[in-house]
Amino acid sequence: MSRWLKLMVAVFMVFALVPAVPARALSETPPVLCDNSGLQASGAIYCIKMPSSVPWNGGLVVFAHGYVSVTEPVGIPWDQMYLKDGAYIPDVVNSLGYAFATTSYSQNGLAVVQGQDDISDLLKIFKSLHSKPVRAYLVGASEGGLITTLMIEKHPEKFNGGMALCGPVGNFNKQINYWGKFRVAFDYYFPGVLPPTATRIPQSVIENWDTATKPGILYALSTANPITIGKLLTVTGAPIDPTDPATSTGSTVLGLLWYNVFATNNGRIVLHGQPFDNHDTQYLDPYLNQGVQRFTADGKALKIINIIYQTSGKLSTPLVTMHTTLDPIVPAWHETLYGKKVLANKGSAAHYLNISVERYGHCNFTSGEVLGAFSWLVSQP
Repeated sequence: MSRWLKLMVAVFMVFALVPAVPARALSETPPVLCDNSGLQASGAIYCIKMPSSVPWNGGLVVFAHGYVSVTEPVGIPWDQMYLKDGAYIPDVVNSLGYAFATTSYSQNGLAVVQGQDDISDLLKIFKSLHSKPVRAYLVGASEGGLITTLMIEKHPEKFNGGMALCGPVGNFNKQINYWGKFRVAFDYYFPGVLPPTATRIPQSVIENWDTATKPGILYALSTANPITIGKLLTVTGAPIDPTDPATSTGSTVLGLLWYNVFATNNGRIVLHGQPFDNHDTQYLDPYLNQGVQRFTADGKALKIINIIYQTSGKLSTPLVTMHTTLDPIVPAWHETLYGKKVLANKGSAAHYLNISVERYGHCNFTSGEVLGAFSWLVSQP
């Protein structure tokens, strides 16, 4: 049976057998109904939720969450566990008969290393409280997608497979440069809206994001020549929704600048240096080439990225990656880059599936799409 036929059969079986999961409003506070919860040795907070409406099938799904700003207290980001149609991931997992588990990680910000350690520890906690799962899967979104991919590559013995959603899995350094290049291009086309450097963010800009920084950005966009906005999007490759360009332009610009404002200082600390580099970038706009601010990455930061944060594409355990084609935060070109890595490793392609979703937005998936990807994953030997 072909891989795609197996996938379609599995999807049909899921929708035929699994009871409907009621959608929740995106603004609703998710219920924290943990059967087991507490502090891990690292200080991370964990939650385990067992199936209640159906018998436990002996399996486990661990969820690796995405980026959380260091300005937030350490805690499980329940708001990241809603899908586009309002379905709540723990409920979806439990309705399939799987146990659900997640961890806050021991720190916020760039927490790829801590996330992997805390997930490994969470597996031990689950085994001590229940039993060793007959099959265990790791599902991660955004930063959690990178964590998932790295763990499946490096520790295939821990999980039977992984699902990486909207993660920077192709090249982490290019992801950092994508954010940085957007910021310096914004500074060129909209001078004076943000402080003059893209690599060191004043604390006042972070603290006043909602009251001053964000309104200032929106005002600049609302009063700008549309040609200028078009140039910004073109030279950076940042996508918008063609069906709603007005709203999505603001979402794209604000989303990318949010990561520059909230992730830059922390990234420099964690990576022991400044990782952004555009010193030899040739932009499509010749005037931008002449006037844009230039930065050179610190060698130590690049070395750490290459050793710790770059994926290899070497797979011995099933991995499915999924991306929206118009993701403004973590671009879909990551999937192309990761696919090339997989093909360069003999035998890895047999364990890999990529699914593209034609849609705008970051991690903007429906429950049906996620179930389809998960169905392929569990159908693998």
